[in-house]
Amino acid sequence: MTRLALLAAVLAGCTQDVDPAWQLDHDRVIAVRATPSRIAAGESAQLDALLGHKGAPPDQLEPATAEVISPTSLASALSHGAHWTVTTPGEDRLAAARSQLALAPGAPVPLRLRVTFAGTDLTGLKVVWLGQHADNPILDPVTIDNMNALAESQLSVAAGVDVPLVVDFDDSYSINWLTSCGTMHDFDLAQAHVHIGPDDPQSGTLALVVRDSLGGVAWHQWPVAAR
Repeated sequence: MTRLALLAAVLAGCTQDVDPAWQLDHDRVIAVRATPSRIAAGESAQLDALLGHKGAPPDQLEPATAEVISPTSLASALSHGAHWTVTTPGEDRLAAARSQLALAPGAPVPLRLRVTFAGTDLTGLKVVWLGQHADNPILDPVTIDNMNALAESQLSVAAGVDVPLVVDFDDSYSINWLTSCGTMHDFDLAQAHVHIGPDDPQSGTLALVVRDSLGGVAWHQWPVAAR
């Protein structure tokens, strides 16, 4: 085998070992959320996350640890009581942070965080914007197989056909449909579909994660099985 052919074979093998982006069935931090996503002076936001697991459904849980990466002058904005919480300091401290980060007067300040999770070696990164209020996106409506998916606690969908998945957001949002059941198509579009073939997992979890341009994130997940 020539060196070029050998390299191609190695690369092909590596590619086969990588899970597709829509695959839920592996260990990873899917999303880290602050609620609300942006907080004005004196407001607070609580942190949580959606984690994927190999061989198990995703978990929604709070970080075990959290730390401020930058600006370190605002490290005291992060605190831990019953929950990990970020609280926006007064305008004088925000103004100093803007100067440190070369931001325009009145601009929201990005507080960059690193979080970890109990029982895993997973690490997540999150930016919480200080000095301006914004809420996370609201996932409504969502239709799956032409049903109101938000009214369903679990989903039963036909095998062997393209099952339509639709969420009502435009191209300014980042959309991810994720599954451990079947094969996902157009996973990063508002209109996607999942197909459960005979060689696909016949049950698992279907999830939707939506991010907006202001740092907001929302998710919903359903147990799903073929019928």
